[in-house]
Amino acid sequence: MRKIFSTLLFFIMTFLSIGCNHESEADPITVETTVDRPDPIDEMLKSMSLTEKIGQMVMIGIHGTDVDEDSLYMLRQFHFGGVILFKRNIESLDQAAQLVDHIQTQADEKVPLFIAIDEEGGRVSRLGHLIESAPSQQSIGQGGSLEEARQWATRTSTMLRSIGVNVNFAPVADVQNDDRSFGTDPQLVADFVDASARSYEDAGITYCLKHFPGIGKGVVDSHKEISSIDASVEELNRIDLVPFKRIIDNHPHNRFMVMATHIKYPALDPDNSASLSSEVLTRLLRERLGFDGVIITDDLEMGAAANHNLFHEVGVKAILAGADIALVCHEYAHEQSVYLGILEAVKRGEISEERIDQSVRRILHAKLDNAATDSEE
Repeated sequence: MRKIFSTLLFFIMTFLSIGCNHESEADPITVETTVDRPDPIDEMLKSMSLTEKIGQMVMIGIHGTDVDEDSLYMLRQFHFGGVILFKRNIESLDQAAQLVDHIQTQADEKVPLFIAIDEEGGRVSRLGHLIESAPSQQSIGQGGSLEEARQWATRTSTMLRSIGVNVNFAPVADVQNDDRSFGTDPQLVADFVDASARSYEDAGITYCLKHFPGIGKGVVDSHKEISSIDASVEELNRIDLVPFKRIIDNHPHNRFMVMATHIKYPALDPDNSASLSSEVLTRLLRERLGFDGVIITDDLEMGAAANHNLFHEVGVKAILAGADIALVCHEYAHEQSVYLGILEAVKRGEISEERIDQSVRRILHAKLDNAATDSEE
């Protein structure tokens, strides 16, 4: 089960506590020693098989309001590292908490799963039929109160943690005139995203900035079909990237993910959507903006991706572009195909195991950080 993870978490917390114990003023004599301590992430990686590592790089949706034979087969056979919940999975808060507990305990994995949800507020609220969800981001932004943004992020985090959800796919960092965005001014959006981010961090929820590099100028729904945003690099830098850059520059990268959109940006890459583009994910997000946290794709079953790629191939393209987690939300057959496609790409040498280790290391860092926050409370 999770003995290795729990042992390593204890090691990390012990190490941090030792590191915080300084010599007292009454005893100024210090002796510097160098102790080679094993890297807990390296130790964890060594304990994992290739199939377990690849499982960490796929997040899936499941059917039903409790685990069953089919969902447990998916989790145990493919070692998926995360599950995203939808309204279809949730009848009550008590039932949702039981579902999450069953996922975590019955998946039988060495590493706890990310349990994610889209709880932005407004019209994107998977729990809105059960709770008072946050107002839309547009409503909060128009109100002009950063404190309101902080309070709603705190309330949302508290509610999610109460049912065992540890990842919220929010806040939306897009700059646009839409109810899912805080506004059309990039600095205002950055301020409100920053305020929300700090509350998520304080509450121990891993949050996710979406939809990189910004869909504010998009006119086609990515759920249905692919489209292009013909913004110049200068325009992207001046407007769309501002909120993402604010968080990347000022927040610990282990505390949040960045979700890549399926929209094309010809000024960056004329051939590939952002989610499948090394120019966007590696050159821009990793190298130029300096993000070293977890990159996750938007749902690969959206029409913008699925209409133009085989599921057996699209996960491979995303990983080669620089993504760490391929998100597949609905059909078990598609989820299996994405996983098996990545596994076969590694076996034939198209993706190196070193590349797999890079992503899994980021994922484990984020999970350890999330678990460490839990242990401090």
